[in-house]
Amino acid sequence: MGIDPRHHYQPSWRKPAGMFLILAMILGWAILIGSLSSWIGRLPMWGQVPAYVFLGLIWIWLLPLRRLLAWMETGRWRRG
Repeated sequence: MGIDPRHHYQPSWRKPAGMFLILAMILGWAILIGSLSSWIGRLPMWGQVPAYVFLGLIWIWLLPLRRLLAWMETGRWRRG
């Protein structure tokens, strides 16, 4: 039950490309939220905290990270 020595692992270009894409999406989201900081900064503290928490969590649902990770692993946009 070991690794078959005849099997040669061929690294995929999708993993490094996907990592750079994830970093680019995080950077883009940070720039977008940073551009809203002057507007959010005018809110009282009790309004700023939920705004930043909401914006910090919503990108998880907006950005297709699950599909991107599946593509990095399998080459398809959906597991299956």
